[in-house]
Amino acid sequence: MLIRTLYICLLLVLFSSPAHSEERAIRMLFVGDVMLGEMPGEMIRKGHDPLAAFDELFESADIKIGNLECVISEQGVPEAKSYTFRAHPRVIPLLRKYFSAVSLANNHSGDYGPLAFSDMLDLLDRGGVAYFGGGRDIRSAHEPLLIEIKGRRIAILGYSEIFPRSFEALDDRAGIAWSDDDYVSYDIQRARTKYKADIVIVYPHWGWEYEKMASSRQSKLARRMIDAGADAIVGGHPHVTQNIEWYKGKPIFYSLGNFIFNGFEEGDATAGWVLELVFSADMQITWKIHRAKLDENGMPHYAGVLEAAH
Repeated sequence: MLIRTLYICLLLVLFSSPAHSEERAIRMLFVGDVMLGEMPGEMIRKGHDPLAAFDELFESADIKIGNLECVISEQGVPEAKSYTFRAHPRVIPLLRKYFSAVSLANNHSGDYGPLAFSDMLDLLDRGGVAYFGGGRDIRSAHEPLLIEIKGRRIAILGYSEIFPRSFEALDDRAGIAWSDDDYVSYDIQRARTKYKADIVIVYPHWGWEYEKMASSRQSKLARRMIDAGADAIVGGHPHVTQNIEWYKGKPIFYSLGNFIFNGFEEGDATAGWVLELVFSADMQITWKIHRAKLDENGMPHYAGVLEAAH
C-alpha cells in the first residue's frame, strides 16, 4: 500500500512539473498575407525558399497557419479588378513543408474565376495541404479546420469581408466563407457544441488597407466573435500591422500585415508580424511577436522579436 501511494505521488509530481506542463503547451504560429505569384513565385521557380529565414521558428511550432493571398492554378482568366494574383502549382510542396493549413478566405482566392478556384482545391487536396475558409460549397467553406493535438481539439475558422463578394461560396458554387455576422456567431458556437472544440480561433480578412488602427467595424465584430465563444482573433488584409487588444481575457490581433508579398518598396507594408500564440496546459494564453522585413522581391527576412510573451 505504501509503495502504491508513493508511486501515485511520484506521478502527480511528474505530471504537474514545469517540464511536463511545457510539453503539454500548444504552440501555434500565425502569419499574414502569403502571395506566391509574381516575384515570390519567380524566386521559388529559381529554387529559392522564401521561408528559409524562419525555418527554425516554424519547426518549433505545433500548428502553423497563413493566409494564401492568391489562387494556385494554371487555369482560368483574370477577373476585372485592379490586382489579380495567381501562383503556379509548384508552390504547393512549399506550403506543405511549412504550414499545417492555409486560409482561402480573402479577396484574391477567386481572382481567376470559379474554374481556377475549384482547380486549386483539387491541387491542395492532392498535394496534402489542408485549408479552411473556402470550399466546394457554402457548407464546406464554413466548416472549421479541426486539429487534435496534445489532448486538445482546436477549431480554426476563416472569413473574408473584403469585396468582391462574388467570390463567396454558395449552395451550388465553390468559393470562400463570407463574413456574415450571424453565420460567424453560429459557426463559432457550432465548433463548440457539435465538434467539442477546446480552443476556437477565428482568422478574419478585414479592415481598411494601410490603416494602422482597427476600424470600429473590426472591433465590434471581434467582440461578437469572442462573445460567441472564440478564444483568440488573428486578422489580416490591411497590408500593415494593426493594434492588439484584450477583451474578456481573450487576445485580438487585428492585422499581422504582409508576410510574403512583393510590390511594396518601403514603409509599414514591408514589415509584418509572425505571431507565436501559446496555450498552456491549463489554457492560459501567452504570445510573442517576431518581426519579418520584406525585401524588394517580397521575401521575408527575420528581424527579431517585437514583443515578449504576455
